[in-house]
Amino acid sequence: MRWSWRVGRIAGIDLRVHATFLFLLVWAALAGYQVTHTASGAARGVVFILALFLSVVLHELGHALTARRFGVPTRDITLLPIGGVARLAHIPREPRQELRVALAGPAVTLAIIVVLYAVQAVLGFPPLGSTQDAVAGRGTLLSQLMWANVTLLVFNLLPAFPMDGGRVLRASLALRMPYGRATALAARVGQGFALVFGIIGLFYNPWLVIIALFVWLGAVAEAGEVQQRSALEGVPVERLMIRDVRTLDPKQPLQAALEQVLAGFQQDFPVVENGRLVGMLTRARLLDGLARRGSAAPVGEVMETAIRSAKVGEPAERALAELRECRCQSLPIMEDGRLVGVLTLENVGEYVMIEAALRARAAPSRPASRPDHQ
Repeated sequence: MRWSWRVGRIAGIDLRVHATFLFLLVWAALAGYQVTHTASGAARGVVFILALFLSVVLHELGHALTARRFGVPTRDITLLPIGGVARLAHIPREPRQELRVALAGPAVTLAIIVVLYAVQAVLGFPPLGSTQDAVAGRGTLLSQLMWANVTLLVFNLLPAFPMDGGRVLRASLALRMPYGRATALAARVGQGFALVFGIIGLFYNPWLVIIALFVWLGAVAEAGEVQQRSALEGVPVERLMIRDVRTLDPKQPLQAALEQVLAGFQQDFPVVENGRLVGMLTRARLLDGLARRGSAAPVGEVMETAIRSAKVGEPAERALAELRECRCQSLPIMEDGRLVGVLTLENVGEYVMIEAALRARAAPSRPASRPDHQ
């Protein structure tokens, strides 16, 4: 995630903090100072936020470690002002596995609440404390932390996809209907909650507006991703690739690439020498080379040499994952060591739109008496 940096590694998973998280710490310090008018009050506010987000990290680790049991790695955990995000490589397609992954985080939060309650009881503090004092920052730090985790638990279990409760809803629906349909229904429920959050937030709490935006965009994005995955299932990469590809020689000047771009052929160019792929001249590299070296500079001195590729016969879904992972615009497709085509995100998007249109056209022809559930 952009504007984030790595602060540690837990259980083999990178822990990252987004730059906007610093604003939350500043806000916590100001809020603490406003209540007590002391430096210790400001420090307490910061300590509370750090302790709360330790709980959030443990919550996300619950998701990540459960997903690992099913062979799904986690790329990293990123802390944002609105919470934490564990970036799983993919969501388990088996509904029961997804259900367990979705519930693992809330289970950890529940365990934290129980531990905090027990610690307060052992120390002789009122275990439940005063909710009003906790919210106002006047209770013990443990009491504040416990009630904050209670709030997070309840909020996370709302069926607002793609939050935990929404994923539980999607997994439960997927036990009784096709995965794509379950995702679409869960996404619509999530968007409904987003509208409610947004309306309430406009009048009472601006944070809810931000959460509403996150839920709405997340629901739309994941529904689109599932639709894309469904369209690409079982499709080999050669069905999507561009076969008429313009290539460059590393000795050619950048002017040759510039002429191809202006003619409207491509944006990225495979660089081939003696029939062997040796690099990619991306649009970013071309523009940077033109600015620094001029149009007479050789392509080979500007091209990207650390390139990724896919092979003919590979699933299109895997090639697309490779394309996203390298943040490339084009992925060379190889066969027996030869370049035979290029895959682009634009091609994938067009194929998915065509498939969606064809499926929509075929849908009315299905028998009306066909049952939805088996």
